[in-house]
Amino acid sequence: MINMKNFFSYAIIAILSAGITLGAYKAFFEPKKYVEYKEGSNGFVQTSMNTNPLVVAETTDFTHAAEATIDAVVHVKNTAVKTYFDPFEQFFYGTNKGRQFEQVGTGSGVIISPDGYIITNNHVIAEATEILITLNNKKEYKAKLIGKDEAIDIALVKIDAKDLPYITFADSDQIKIGEWVLAVGNPYNLTSTVTAGIVSAKGRDLGNNNRIESYIQTDAAVNPGNSGGALVNSRGELIGINTAISSQTGAYVGYSFAVPSNIAKKVVEDLVEFGNTQRAYLGIKFVELNGENYKQLNAGVAQGIFINKVIEQGAAAEAGIKNNDIITKVNNINISKLADLNGQINSHRPGETVQVTILRNGDEMNIPVKLKNEFGKEVYGETEFIDNILGMKLVETPSAQRKKLGIDYGVSIEKLENDNFRRNGIEEGAIILALEKQKVSKVKDVEELLRLNKDNPYVTLQILNNNGRVDYISISL
Repeated sequence: MINMKNFFSYAIIAILSAGITLGAYKAFFEPKKYVEYKEGSNGFVQTSMNTNPLVVAETTDFTHAAEATIDAVVHVKNTAVKTYFDPFEQFFYGTNKGRQFEQVGTGSGVIISPDGYIITNNHVIAEATEILITLNNKKEYKAKLIGKDEAIDIALVKIDAKDLPYITFADSDQIKIGEWVLAVGNPYNLTSTVTAGIVSAKGRDLGNNNRIESYIQTDAAVNPGNSGGALVNSRGELIGINTAISSQTGAYVGYSFAVPSNIAKKVVEDLVEFGNTQRAYLGIKFVELNGENYKQLNAGVAQGIFINKVIEQGAAAEAGIKNNDIITKVNNINISKLADLNGQINSHRPGETVQVTILRNGDEMNIPVKLKNEFGKEVYGETEFIDNILGMKLVETPSAQRKKLGIDYGVSIEKLENDNFRRNGIEEGAIILALEKQKVSKVKDVEELLRLNKDNPYVTLQILNNNGRVDYISISL
């Protein structure tokens, strides 16, 4: 016969054990619910319920983003033919014909349209005599260069194909620090490689004076060969073009950098429509505020862009912005440093209007500014740009003439209006061979080099005259 006293003792122990077990599960294992409330007319009401964010992170699924993008990222092979001149041959024999050799580089690219437009980095295809694209299905195509922007390090090429998988652009202004991202590319010639990370920072400037920088920083692993590949969000949308790594070894050590999709998209649209990038300017000279200079400038805030001079007839001047104003936002995006300002202005073209938030004597003001180029015009083409700078109209040198002269580069002066050139014996029909020691083959090569050197006091041109003499002419900018 069961002892009733012992029975009740065992029952109580069992109930207590079950309660402790259930409580421990609830406390340590079951996903917690976080309930948000807001105050309404009838008291506080529930607005949302979220599970533990740590659990959400653990269950984030990247397979959709990977599947949606991996076939739209391509391998880019760049073949450049270069000439080596032997100084000893020149010294001892007085002749130096040079020896040609091929140099091959590789990288990645992103298909952005079903008819074969591919975006990559300019440094991936720089100096290429042939560009070969390999899709994820191993099909190969020769690509045509549509255009490039060296300052932002973006290039656009096209292959003759249709119905290709492609990636759509996302709004890079909307990404958040801590957001999950995937880097898709071909590091070390390992095709179709996907790495994951988070957005570590926005608006990064790596201090390269030759480029206009406002990078997305991520800790997704990016290595040589990833350049030109895709940085995508968890939905598989393009938020950046992987461009650089911060490393003393040349390999990934923790951080990588991507050109934001808003800037890349704007550059691509310009290259297709105009053949060059339409660079917008506010028309200001400024100082980036920091913890050291804001007191000296009597700025009142330690972040933002302090305007110390408004350029006459520039976009800012015409909008009513004044000296000593402080830019704090553009299109409601916070501006704390130059890279932030670059990121916003470079995603727009001349003629477009941006909302600029300033502080003036401590008061906040929102001012619409219609952007211009550096010459005060809204939109310009490369020929107009060159004519403004050099006072000449250029055309590509016919291949037959190049062959006759023994050169494979150079652009011809079709019309000359600059008396400085005429005084130096330069006439219509002469050929510009190089600008600042960089060979030029197309009119837009001259335009791009002029833009890159626009802050220099002068530039030097190498010109082949009609009489066969080569002159070096410096012209003030």
